[in-house]
Amino acid sequence: MTFAIRREMARNEWINSYLEAILDVGTSNKKRFESNSKIVQKLGDMNRKEPQEKVFSPIKYFVEEVVNSFDESDLYKTWIKVIATRNTRERSNRLENICWRIWHLARKKKQIVWDDGIRLSKRRDEREKGRNDAEEDLSELSEGEKEKSDAVTTLEPPRDQMPRIRSEMQIWSEDDKSSRNLYIVLISMHGLVRGENMELGRDSDTGGQVKYVVELARALANTEGVHRVDLLTRQISSPEVDSSYGEPVEMLSCPPEGSGSCGSYIIRIPCGSRDKYIAKESLWPHIHEFVDGALNHIVDIARSLGEQVNGGKPIWPYVIHGHYADAGEVAAHLAGTLNVPMVLTGHSLGRNKFEQLLKQGRITREDINKTYKIMRRIEAEELSLDAAEMVVTSTRQEIEAQWGLYDGFDIKLERKLRVRRRRGVTCFGRYMPRMVVIPPGMDFSYVLTQDSQDADADLKSLIGPDRNQIKKPVPPIWSEIMRFFTNTHKPTILALSRPDPKKNVTTLLKAFGECQPLRELANLTLILGNRDDIEEMSNSSSVVLMSVLKLIDQYDLYGQVAYPKHHKQSEVPDIYRLAAKTKGVFINPALVEPFGLTLIEAAAYGLPIVATKNGGPVDIVKALNHGLLVDPHDQQAISDALLKLVANKHLWAECRKNGLKNIHRFSWPEHCRNYLSHVEHCRNRHPTSSLDIMKVPEEPISDSLGDVDDISLRFSMDGDFKLNGELDASTRQRKLVNAISQMNSMKGGPSALYSPGKRQMLFVITVDSYDDNGDTKANLEDVIKNVMKTAGLTSGKGKIGFVLATGSSVQEVVEMTKKYLINLEEFDAIVCNSGSEIYYPWRDMEVDADYEAHVEYKWPGESLRSVILRLACTKLETEDDITEYTSACSTRCYAISVKQGVETRRVDDLRQRLRMRGLRCNIVYTHAATRLNVIPLCASRLQAVRYLSIRWGIDMKKSVFFVGEKGDTDYEDLLGGLHKTIILKGAVGSDSEKLLRSEENFKREDVVPRDSPNISYVEENGGPPEMLSTLEAYGIK
Repeated sequence: MTFAIRREMARNEWINSYLEAILDVGTSNKKRFESNSKIVQKLGDMNRKEPQEKVFSPIKYFVEEVVNSFDESDLYKTWIKVIATRNTRERSNRLENICWRIWHLARKKKQIVWDDGIRLSKRRDEREKGRNDAEEDLSELSEGEKEKSDAVTTLEPPRDQMPRIRSEMQIWSEDDKSSRNLYIVLISMHGLVRGENMELGRDSDTGGQVKYVVELARALANTEGVHRVDLLTRQISSPEVDSSYGEPVEMLSCPPEGSGSCGSYIIRIPCGSRDKYIAKESLWPHIHEFVDGALNHIVDIARSLGEQVNGGKPIWPYVIHGHYADAGEVAAHLAGTLNVPMVLTGHSLGRNKFEQLLKQGRITREDINKTYKIMRRIEAEELSLDAAEMVVTSTRQEIEAQWGLYDGFDIKLERKLRVRRRRGVTCFGRYMPRMVVIPPGMDFSYVLTQDSQDADADLKSLIGPDRNQIKKPVPPIWSEIMRFFTNTHKPTILALSRPDPKKNVTTLLKAFGECQPLRELANLTLILGNRDDIEEMSNSSSVVLMSVLKLIDQYDLYGQVAYPKHHKQSEVPDIYRLAAKTKGVFINPALVEPFGLTLIEAAAYGLPIVATKNGGPVDIVKALNHGLLVDPHDQQAISDALLKLVANKHLWAECRKNGLKNIHRFSWPEHCRNYLSHVEHCRNRHPTSSLDIMKVPEEPISDSLGDVDDISLRFSMDGDFKLNGELDASTRQRKLVNAISQMNSMKGGPSALYSPGKRQMLFVITVDSYDDNGDTKANLEDVIKNVMKTAGLTSGKGKIGFVLATGSSVQEVVEMTKKYLINLEEFDAIVCNSGSEIYYPWRDMEVDADYEAHVEYKWPGESLRSVILRLACTKLETEDDITEYTSACSTRCYAISVKQGVETRRVDDLRQRLRMRGLRCNIVYTHAATRLNVIPLCASRLQAVRYLSIRWGIDMKKSVFFVGEKGDTDYEDLLGGLHKTIILKGAVGSDSEKLLRSEENFKREDVVPRDSPNISYVEENGGPPEMLSTLEAYGIK
């Protein structure tokens, strides 16, 4: 009992000491804290605006110590004690207020951590349930599979001789690939990307990823069999940045003469405001603009390459590779439109960052989402996982500890599915992307032979006694660094990163400043990007740099620490050489390092390393054996490791030798061979069908091509099939689909090409006009007729094609047009069932079988039926609450009827549960939320129009979408992109958008750009004249 009392008293003494220290800081700095109200305001702002802190704050330190080290009950007791012993002095009153404020912060942090724990627990339970459901389905083998399994069993060797299941992948060989003429597309959307003088570290968006993608593009272009590599990024014509970022095309590598290769290029795609630099957190609303611009470029290049080397047949990309979440979403849309494999590299992951920020308890979930757009980023990563054939990671830790946090990837389920595929056993429509570890490569061409030797002549020319006699010039950056040091002969500890809090430079400085032996033995060089004025830098960068300057002053490190303001990318090799020639050490103390390319660069220059044990450095040090790993939070461990390497010359030499010996494992040629081998292996699982671009006929074709007989579709099932026959709607629909399927299968090959003539523009009607019961409203007739009348008033009459895109089935569309006396043949295409099917009225309502094959990939089909019925409803009271809507179902759409008033899961919730079970599909609520359409992942109304634009050779810029003010849950997708959008006010009654996503998720402004010049409104009852004036404002006359 006595011990407990003493312990409690000791804890209270610590709290009292910290509170007194806070008051002392406030007293000594009256300019900042002149009154109690300002102290309280400071403490309140600390929790809300911690990322914007610009100066080192002792108050912050003591508050964090109290909040993180003591329970709220201790704080409460201290507060009670302060109240009981207070007097009229101002200091006592201030102490009481501060104590209460910190107690409040502690309780708030505890609540955040508690809420986060509950959320994670629920998510873990749901993931486990999803995995169990998938494993239960996968455990049920069909009779044919059981026979196959039994046959395999009889041929199995003894267990001690059983071979391991190995991949069928073959290593890429340059000997037999020279005639492949591969076209590869890489995408890195954000940041400042150029081939020379990269401004790495200029901001948080321009870091190692920029260097990685540029060097990858060059290396792939130099690989045999690769004809052309395009690196797509955003075009920036802002006066804030160099004019080179506004150039549409930049050549990265020029192919050797006679090679037949085109080389590699940076292609800059306009999206968003061209005259403004946009941070990656604000790029999300412009994703579809980038997709459409990239699609135009790829189609042009595919045509050009086809004419050059493929007999006029387009050469589509061999793979589309997205880097980071934003480019991953772009790649997913492009791969789905073009039906080519997609590869993803995350670089850094949003869910991992989100969990770390929540664990800190300093900022709420809402503030995290508002600042970092983290939920939008996570959904983009989940969508990228859905579409990706392969995910390239740098380390195994990235797979298990980071990608393992996502709904769309389960390492246990992925292994089980992979084994089943190799054995030829069905996976019941379930799919997981393949994770492969391919460490980033490095260009060693600028590493000199002298770097692998112990020569130090260059160094002596700078710091030796005969430096004035030696005429050999030394790198300017050496002089820039050396001017900071009192003793230039000491070994140099080098840290090179952008000024980001995650890079943990302040902990390194504290470790160096508090270790006297290390200060006596070595100098410290901090290369933290480029700066002119700290005050003009981003908040996070200025916070780090101000903290660095404060710590240098606090520990009196003048003459021992170098922190140059500028350096060029071309000078980085010289910086490594300086550290190596002084027998120094490179250090990467980041809190978490996804890979750690700088550790490989250091090894190439013979520089031993100390690195964080969190992330990629674990695998790098294991492969190279050229340094030590430390806990980035442990200052003592950091200083001990640095001192050990610098002081122990034998250990230093051994690490240097190992790094130089093993560095070839991280060369770019090795990386490209592994990369292309994995891509080729993945392509073996991907459909081989590809898009054909329609050749425009030489002679004009009539608006209606229904009288062409060679490919007309005729139905014959015990007689002619008639839409107005006596059969019920369900039977008619089923027979229609069967007849279409039979006719296409009899053709024995891809369906014939068809085109609506010389169309130069598309008017797409996507108004989701339903009443509360989900029935089509009569005003849709007026919308369709007004749009067609408006087209007739333009000078482009006859050159405008019409597309109706709807969530209804083809049977419902036919009946609707008959009811309202709309001539169906005036439409060039009907997009049905939320984009899963395309029909051509001018071909007797022939279905586009190519499009069906196009979107089929990863479609679970029949395996989805029982799962979706089980998951869709939150609380099933009667069996007919949700039922299969048979008459609207087809081979590519599973339609569910939802009774009014029944609670069903939102799209985001339902998609999450399907992902956890390995099922990849698109989910759309339509007909005023009375119907749920489950369609293939690559199918949507927007994707269907993109498909048509490519087939018919019509730029998406020349498309006009007519929509209502609200609509189905895919409504947001229809608003973004290069097409023009006209919103018809009052055209829609009831909508389905309430079932799109929860309030905690991202907002519409994260999907659709505000004040977009491509979006206009037509007032209610506005007819053809108002529509025409809106079109004229777009330049359509």
